[in-house]
Amino acid sequence: MATAFRDWPWPVQALLYVGLAVVIVLAGFYIPGSPVRTVRTDLEAAQAQMKPLETEVASLRVYKQRRAELQSEMDALQKQLATLQTIVPEDKQTDQFILMIQNAAVASGVSIRRLTAKPVATKPYYSVLDFFSRLGRLSRIINVGDLKLTGWGSNTSTRFRVTAGTSVTGVFTITTFFTNATEGQAAPTPTAAAAKR
Repeated sequence: MATAFRDWPWPVQALLYVGLAVVIVLAGFYIPGSPVRTVRTDLEAAQAQMKPLETEVASLRVYKQRRAELQSEMDALQKQLATLQTIVPEDKQTDQFILMIQNAAVASGVSIRRLTAKPVATKPYYSVLDFFSRLGRLSRIINVGDLKLTGWGSNTSTRFRVTAGTSVTGVFTITTFFTNATEGQAAPTPTAAAAKR
């Protein structure tokens, strides 16, 4: 004889309900097209995209920590740039320069009769600077002395070939050092020297 579900004992009814719930949840996870399956697939895709982003964020946290240090360095460089711009300004600033000279003269008790502002003369010495910089990086000890630079004009003549765009010529002495291997040996006697001839 069959009994009604309501007549079953409550633990059996509870077990049946739990089993039915497990079957429905598992069906939701594994049946294609179910909302639970779609949400689960989207969640896995989002987690896969999140891992490289977390790695990138972790590498960028170093810069966040160094931000204060970099900001203080940048402030110091800005102050240094401002100082350098007062020493070598971008513009001629003739009026300010004349006032500086006049103030220095008055403070020193010197009288300046006339100041004349001449046109700007461009002197590109970058090649010379690059040459001396390269000398400084050589593996030998090199000293440069007696440097004399003169301007190069269209009427200047020389016996050397000069490239186009030359603006300056110069004369200097380069000194380098070496060890003389013969100094360590004994000097030959006069008879030995005569025998070698």
